[in-house]
Amino acid sequence: MSGGSLHFTAQGDIGVKKSSKQVLDTIAGLRPQLNLALGDFSYKAGIEQQFCDMVKGKLGPGFPYQVIAGNHDSDGTDGDIDTITKCLPNKLPGLQGDYGTQWYVDVPEKNPLVRLIMVSPGIPFEDGQDLDYSSGSDRLDWTTKAIDGAAAANIPWTILGMHATCLSVGRYDCPVGHEFANMLLAKKVDLVLTGHDHIYQRTHQLALGPDCPALVPDTFSPGCIADFDDTLVKTAGTVFTTTGVGGESLYDVHKDDSEAKYFAAFSGKNRSPAFGTLDVVLTADKLSARFVPADGYTFTDAFSIARQ
Repeated sequence: MSGGSLHFTAQGDIGVKKSSKQVLDTIAGLRPQLNLALGDFSYKAGIEQQFCDMVKGKLGPGFPYQVIAGNHDSDGTDGDIDTITKCLPNKLPGLQGDYGTQWYVDVPEKNPLVRLIMVSPGIPFEDGQDLDYSSGSDRLDWTTKAIDGAAAANIPWTILGMHATCLSVGRYDCPVGHEFANMLLAKKVDLVLTGHDHIYQRTHQLALGPDCPALVPDTFSPGCIADFDDTLVKTAGTVFTTTGVGGESLYDVHKDDSEAKYFAAFSGKNRSPAFGTLDVVLTADKLSARFVPADGYTFTDAFSIARQ
């Protein structure tokens, strides 16, 4: 991959349903250079190959369909991430870490525009334990070094993807842990991609500071919002998105949730329902993102972040 721009899509919670295939058709129509699959794939043990065949049939066997584990893939009960990574292997050169669990890659490999960091906080693996991303843990240290390394290398953008959420107007709370979420804010990661909640949601740009010493889940602090509009400035804060609408059944959104005021847009089963994908285009100076619904759905969202 080379040139002055990078185009990728991202979504999670996919399944092998008619709606799953509709979303894959949407991705194929957008013609991205790669896709970030944010966990929860087959939703049934033993049909992982069927899932992989579906993806390769829609996007092509050589397409970089890059995966990270979700809670339905990690312990083998509803699917096996090791099987998924074998039938949908890494296609990006220079990847560092454990593909499918915790990895990063600079894209393109030469003169990269972005460091993509994919991690698994809040995900239970075969021993029944969540991987430890708490303060002082090896995994949090690995993640912070990956973020700091991107800055040291003057890579224009840093994007982190993971399956589980922290802020949400959907079903879940903060399985990734408040320490991990606050680290992302402290490091001013440009964009955080999640799935898990089967909704679409996008926060305002959030940041720590004198009026927001820490982000506290299940509460709202107006001082944590750095910018309310859809045209944002890099280094001012972090945008969190959830695109858990890759094909599996949708969840309701709750506009009266204590965290709702953090969000600029959301969609769910009970409010502008839509399956679809996040669509992102990067240049050295601008990140442009939009939600693209699958055929038959109308909900959309768009925002941008510019370097100054």
